[in-house]
Amino acid sequence: MPESHHDPYVRVRGAREHNLAGVDVDIPRDALVAFTGVSGSGKSSLAFGTIYAEAQRRYFESVAPYARRLIHQVGAPAVGEITGLPPAVSLEQRRSSPNARSSVGTVTTLSNSLRMLFSRAGRYPEAAERLDSDAFSPNTAAGACPSCHGLGRVHDTSEELLVPEPELSIRQGAIAAWPGAWQGKNLRDVLDTLGYDVDRPWRDLDAKDREWILFTEEQPVVTVHPVRDADRIQRPYQGTYMSARRYVLRTFSDSKSPTLRAKAERFLTSAPCPVCGGGRLRPEALAVTFAGRTIADLASLPLTALAGLLSTTTAEDGETARVLTEDLVARIATVTELGLGYLSLDRATPTLSNGELQRLRLATQLRSGLFGVVYVLDEPSAGLHPADTEALLVVLDRLKAAGNSVFVVEHHLDVIRHADWLVDVGPLAGVHGGRVLHSGPPGALADVEASATRRFLFDREPGPAREVRAPAGWLRTGPVSRHNLRSVDAAFPVGVLTAVTGVSGSGKSTLVGSLTEELSGVGRLVTVDQRPIGRTPRSNLATYTGLFDVVRKLFTETEEARARGYKAGRFSFNVPGGRCETCQGEGFVSVELLFLPSTYAPCPDCHGARYNPETLQVRLRGLTIAEVLDLTVESAAVFFEDTPGAARSLRTLLDVGLGYLRLGQPATELSGGEAQRIKLASELQRPHRSPTLYVLDEPTTGLHPADVEVLMRQLHGLVDAGHSVIVVEHDMDVVATADWVVDLGPGGGDEGGRIVAAGPPDRVARAAESRTAPYLLRALEPTGRS
Repeated sequence: MPESHHDPYVRVRGAREHNLAGVDVDIPRDALVAFTGVSGSGKSSLAFGTIYAEAQRRYFESVAPYARRLIHQVGAPAVGEITGLPPAVSLEQRRSSPNARSSVGTVTTLSNSLRMLFSRAGRYPEAAERLDSDAFSPNTAAGACPSCHGLGRVHDTSEELLVPEPELSIRQGAIAAWPGAWQGKNLRDVLDTLGYDVDRPWRDLDAKDREWILFTEEQPVVTVHPVRDADRIQRPYQGTYMSARRYVLRTFSDSKSPTLRAKAERFLTSAPCPVCGGGRLRPEALAVTFAGRTIADLASLPLTALAGLLSTTTAEDGETARVLTEDLVARIATVTELGLGYLSLDRATPTLSNGELQRLRLATQLRSGLFGVVYVLDEPSAGLHPADTEALLVVLDRLKAAGNSVFVVEHHLDVIRHADWLVDVGPLAGVHGGRVLHSGPPGALADVEASATRRFLFDREPGPAREVRAPAGWLRTGPVSRHNLRSVDAAFPVGVLTAVTGVSGSGKSTLVGSLTEELSGVGRLVTVDQRPIGRTPRSNLATYTGLFDVVRKLFTETEEARARGYKAGRFSFNVPGGRCETCQGEGFVSVELLFLPSTYAPCPDCHGARYNPETLQVRLRGLTIAEVLDLTVESAAVFFEDTPGAARSLRTLLDVGLGYLRLGQPATELSGGEAQRIKLASELQRPHRSPTLYVLDEPTTGLHPADVEVLMRQLHGLVDAGHSVIVVEHDMDVVATADWVVDLGPGGGDEGGRIVAAGPPDRVARAAESRTAPYLLRALEPTGRS
């Protein structure tokens, strides 16, 4: 064979994506490479925004121009040149919108193989016609149960749920399921116009009228004449009536808002479909069996149990059954290898954590057998217990051994130490980052003093011994029976920091999810998760925290604004008036290039300022509203130091380590960790009159150890202020600083779902049955807290 003279490096020159400062870096192929740095330093901009985006762009260029128009293309990244770049596969942690039809089986495509097994090798009833594989899918017209449309459950409601307080009148809000604000007023006005008495107590209305108001399928349209307010004129309009039942069912099935869906769910009952018994399929599909079980039976088994059952196939089942079951067992093995054997094929993806979802995609790639590819992974260790991280490293090594390059954006120190090569980006976040501080073997990072990662890899000093707080009381929940929890009773201490631990799938999030404001002793409950703070660029840091309201009020109080009669709405880029109408306040316009990806260019009229010239003539201490939105939190804190309302918001953002973000930074550009800290800052800026219970699900996901220190300082500060904090956590350094630990397990799925140990960290670290104990003990020992 001729000797290869290919350059073994991916060479990036002049990368300027997001905050990257013209980065030049050489990264070896056929290696496990970790990209590290504090949150917002630019590591994802380098790995995903530059390297993966350019690989994808080059692939699309090879596709026929006509086909290219049918594919959503990413724009060219801001980079001078990249050489030595193979094809790339991205495994990010982003999830699509919740979909009850998406499941473990569909994500891994294992469902396809199982359906083929039943179609070709299933045992059919006497004289039954052989079915196509589509007939075994609840997501096709050929297979879905006609009663529940393939969902397995039917939802309905009742008068008791819709009207919990019948002594109220409709105008007073008797129909609790109806929306608030204008929508609810509209429905009441339509009813009033239709001749129904909206001022009588609900219980006094005629039974026939109550039935129609709540359950009718009719949608009459009437002309509504609203009651005129003294300060404004309201013109007649055409209003459409929708019954309470119809509104709740439509919101639950169609709304993209998790909040609205959760509210609608409160007014619904859910029961297995009476036709298919929850099997989701037509009767003729459920009549076919394999190994004495229906396809619904097999889909509900944990994957480890399913593999065991399929392995018992005998020669009597035939050659087709042997080939198909062997393939299924081999493909299930890659999923169980990643510690996900507790999942079943029918488990809906909205109930999975981001880490579980990413590992399922990783398992699918393992089976694909690709060679010479760059896999770019976004924190593959996210949501993983230390025991599961060890299995992940084996899988990453297998991907590399198969002839691929594995690039991981990672914060987990064990994964970083295991890497062949380290690209450390920093030194800090945002405008203070965007430089490559080190590209080389992990050990050489010890000499890079500017690196925030170096201290945690090489210079770990014992943490200060901290007194374990005594509980001020107890919150008791249970018995909880959901997912794999079976009648679990739990007690959480009040006035301390509690960590809930356990391997993936042990039931941690399910148990914590049972804590509600209705529980005795909870009082006020605040859940802080990593969901985005907004799904469009119109939502940003300033709008979410309420800071924008303060800023707009300050602008309306300037002499120039008062002279022109400008109100606060004038300074919003979301409504007509002050915004630039060419780009409608976006700051950019989309340019369609037909066969090339659509590109975005600064608006030709406002040049990215988002406002019209008249609005930009108003200045606050020399700055326009657009220039204020372009300030970083750090700069804004100095600019607004004499404005209490703004200074308080900015101080809390600085306290959680977000000083590098711009006030107008779109929500779509924020990481999950940043979104979670913005929510925490929004909560911290509120005056706390009553003790509050804060629940955080894996708050350290996506955070560099340096950022974790900042976050934990805030959480301990909340506890010191008299509040209670519960964190679901895998980071043993965080668990070691907790006052109380509740450990679930011992395994995942059916092997978990019970409390294995509970108590102070040093006691749980010595629990014989706990899989968390040895890792917690290791975290406690150097600190002297054990």
